[in-house]
Amino acid sequence: MLRSVVMTLALSLAPGPAAVAHEWREVFSPDGTITQLYLPKQVDTAPSGLAALAADVTPLQQTGPSSQRFDLVFVGDGYTASQQSLFVSHATAKWNEVSAVEPFKKYKAYFNVWLVHVISASSGVDNDPTRGISRSTAMDMGFWCGGTERLLCVSQSKALGFAANAPAVDQVMALANSTKYGGAGYTSGGLATASGGNAQSGQVAIHEFGHSIGRLADEYFTAGRTYTGGEPTWINASKLTSAQMTAARTKWYAYIGRPTPDGGVIGTFQGANQYANGIYRPSDNSLMRSLGKPFNLVGLDAMDAAIAAKIVITAAPPDAPSWTDGSRDPAYAGGLRDR
Repeated sequence: MLRSVVMTLALSLAPGPAAVAHEWREVFSPDGTITQLYLPKQVDTAPSGLAALAADVTPLQQTGPSSQRFDLVFVGDGYTASQQSLFVSHATAKWNEVSAVEPFKKYKAYFNVWLVHVISASSGVDNDPTRGISRSTAMDMGFWCGGTERLLCVSQSKALGFAANAPAVDQVMALANSTKYGGAGYTSGGLATASGGNAQSGQVAIHEFGHSIGRLADEYFTAGRTYTGGEPTWINASKLTSAQMTAARTKWYAYIGRPTPDGGVIGTFQGANQYANGIYRPSDNSLMRSLGKPFNLVGLDAMDAAIAAKIVITAAPPDAPSWTDGSRDPAYAGGLRDR
């Protein structure tokens, strides 16, 4: 009897299975819409730290010393030794896509772009074109991450470890040797993924650069969710209406009523940062809400300030767009640069 009681007590005190950690991950659809799913946290089995993993590096574009430039690094997965020319082609196409979008276009001459030639044993990545396909690649890239087909994940520590071969790193874009549409953004390390051979997937990386470079909030939302917290720290999300902003001379009040590249004028539009109510965004439908759109005027200013803070301009950038005409509010612009 005593033995039975002891066994019962021991079983009741035994630790149960550990709770599975989850995280919010952005999911991108081919029609440009963006949503978030609460998925099991990706397990990264690579060694921690950012020690460089051996790989050769070549410049795609080198315009000056890294101390005066923004350094973008491409790493590729699923490219064999004989496919490095394909990696160069894919990276070149993605850089051309990124640098056609403002403010990257304005500052193109102030970017260094590095290619890290990562050699994989197999061509292609996991779960491409269908779920269940496994390949031996250097950075463990694959679709169906967290059970979501278009979510393209990578070993973060391996991607950043290979990127560390570049002379300097401000942002990393990991390309999969695939024509399947997909991508992902990571909240740390300045890392985004995209399909190297898909013409649309570069927009995923540009959206993610809005987060990692410009510190911009998402401007899409989920129906039925209401924001009840304090005033957000995001530059492009606020609880305040246009009238309240103007009265307090805060957030993007200086831009209200001005035309914006994504259409219409800057104001306060209901819905942002995944909440449909109780929070506002500056414009109806910018790149932070839908892929394929430009940044809105507020986002442009934030991105411009972040890039300008990193580089040293030795000559006036050619064809500077109209939003740099000095008409933005000095206090607001200064606040962006101080973030």
